[in-house]
Amino acid sequence: MNILVIGDIVGRPGRKAIRELLPQIQKDYKIVFTIANAENAAGGRGLSREVMKELLSHNIDVLTMGNHVWDNKEILNFIDDEHRLIRPANYPPYCPGQGYHIYSAAFNQKIAVVNASGRVFLPSLDCPFRVVDEIVSEIQKESDLIIIDFHAEATSEKLAFAHFFDGRVAAVLGTHTHVQTADEKVLPGGTAYITDLGMTGPVDSILGMQKEQVIEKIIYQRPVRLEVAKGACQLQAVVLNFDEASCKCISINRISQELPA
Repeated sequence: MNILVIGDIVGRPGRKAIRELLPQIQKDYKIVFTIANAENAAGGRGLSREVMKELLSHNIDVLTMGNHVWDNKEILNFIDDEHRLIRPANYPPYCPGQGYHIYSAAFNQKIAVVNASGRVFLPSLDCPFRVVDEIVSEIQKESDLIIIDFHAEATSEKLAFAHFFDGRVAAVLGTHTHVQTADEKVLPGGTAYITDLGMTGPVDSILGMQKEQVIEKIIYQRPVRLEVAKGACQLQAVVLNFDEASCKCISINRISQELPA
C-alpha cells in the first residue's frame, strides 16, 4: 500500500505542478492515499476556498497547514466545514478547525492524519509533544496508521519529535523549510521519517518567492512585499510503502519532479 505525502504547495506554480505532474505520479506509484501541505497554496500565504477546492479536485485526500494557516482570513469561513482540511493541533483550545482526522482508505484501512507546529523559531504555541501525545493515545486503537505532518523550522526539534513518537505512529514528516532533505529513513521502532518533504512550487526561487525581493529584504532589513516566483516548477514528496496486513512501513522514498516553464 503506497501513500504519497507532498511538500508545501506554493502559489500558482505549485498548483500547476500538482495539476500536471500528480496524476502520473499517482498512477506510476499506485498511490492509494494522498496528503499535501497547502499553507502557502493561495498567493504564497494561506489558503482560500477556491484554491482548496482546486487542490482537492486533483485526487488529494487531505490538506495540512502550518504557521501561515490564518494569513488568508477567508479560511475562517470554511475551515470548520471541511473534514479534509486540518491545521496544527497545538493551537489553543477552541481555535477554529481541527488538528487531526481519521480517514477511510483502500484495503479497509483507517488512516489518521495529524498536523502539528514546532516552537523553535516559530510562534510559541502549546507543546506539540504533549498535545500530539494525547491525540495519539486517544486515536491509536481506532487507527491502522497515524501520519504526522510536523511543521517546524529546527532540524533538532523535528528529529526529537520523530524519536519521541517512534514505534507509536506510522510516519513523522517534516514540512515548512521548503528544502527537501536527503535523510529519509525508517527509524528503529518502525516510524518513517524525513526532516523536510521539500516544496511544490517554482524552482528558480528562494523558498518559492522571487529571489531579488528576498535578497533585498535580507540585505536592507526593511519590509519588502514578497511575491511568488515564476518559471519552471517542481513537485517534491515522499512515497510511503506499507505492508497491507501488518501496516508496518517497508520503505520511504523521495520524489522530485520538475515541469519546464
